[in-house]
Amino acid sequence: MNLQELLEKNDFNYDSKFYKDCNVFIGLLQQWGKVHNLSGRLSTEDINENILDSIYPLKFIDKYDSFADIGTGAGYPGLLLAIANRDIKSYLIEPRIKRVSFLNFVKASLKLDNLTIICNRVEKVENLKADLITSRAVTNTALLLEITKNIVNDNPSYLFYKGSMLNEELDIAKVNQNYQIVNRNDRNYLYIKGK
Repeated sequence: MNLQELLEKNDFNYDSKFYKDCNVFIGLLQQWGKVHNLSGRLSTEDINENILDSIYPLKFIDKYDSFADIGTGAGYPGLLLAIANRDIKSYLIEPRIKRVSFLNFVKASLKLDNLTIICNRVEKVENLKADLITSRAVTNTALLLEITKNIVNDNPSYLFYKGSMLNEELDIAKVNQNYQIVNRNDRNYLYIKGK
């Protein structure tokens, strides 16, 4: 199943430009990934699944004007969210230089004017305020909430892509505000809504 079939099966409808951009991303990730060890899973099928995983929450989260993705790595989910929403101010925060080089190359190749890539640890980032914080497979929920305090607006929302340890993480983080968990396959999407 190609990417368009996969996304349409999951009720996503994008124009041909989106799919063209994704195909460029897939090609670059496969090319760079082998050399720079960007991602363990480089088959087109695996990348397509990661693209769907990245954009899936767009089905249920509220609108936002800006987001910051923590530890973007090979581009999931932040780069794909930036491609899917070119009118949204997007920040990718990634401390590893090789990965930042890759992200910058994709940004230039796709002319993603809405995207800013920051080579730093999130705790050291200054002069940035985002409405939504996203992160996939970086660290536990409590630590993510703590280390992103310096980059959020007054009532931020959070979207964390989690696995099976989510309930324990919620207890430790004492998350008791307005949140929802959406499950898809082995993925738990934790969406903590701003007020």
